[in-house]
Amino acid sequence: MIEKTEQALMMYHRLVLVVGASGVGKTNVLKEVSSRVAAPLVNVNLELSRRMLDLTERQRLLELPRILSEIVDAVASNHDIVLLDNIEILFDASLKRDPLGLLQQLSRYKTVVAAWNGRIDDGYLVYAIPGHSEFRRYPLKDFLFVDLNADM
Repeated sequence: MIEKTEQALMMYHRLVLVVGASGVGKTNVLKEVSSRVAAPLVNVNLELSRRMLDLTERQRLLELPRILSEIVDAVASNHDIVLLDNIEILFDASLKRDPLGLLQQLSRYKTVVAAWNGRIDDGYLVYAIPGHSEFRRYPLKDFLFVDLNADM
């Protein structure tokens, strides 16, 4: 895992995704990396919910990227790496955002390691199931990943 963060330094988007189904240990992996490299670990669902609670739906749509960036900047101002856990809120269909795009945007100037609740399937990164409002499918490019499902 640490090797992936070092490899990410050479990429345009310094993004590493820890991919796995619920319960496979993504949070434990992030905690281990956090302790080994002294990087902050952010619960994205909790922090974004706190900051967007009093906003209207329209304000949430407009402010999400800025608020997420502020959260990361605040906790990682003195760190080159930030770890993001519980990112499910980014997939909320009402926010009308591209979760991977948001993570890539954050990873331009810092290495971002994020837990991705999903799977790698036939050369694609997948979140949710087809037909679900939060379903996403991305080609495996412009980011690195660790597939915890492969170890099951």
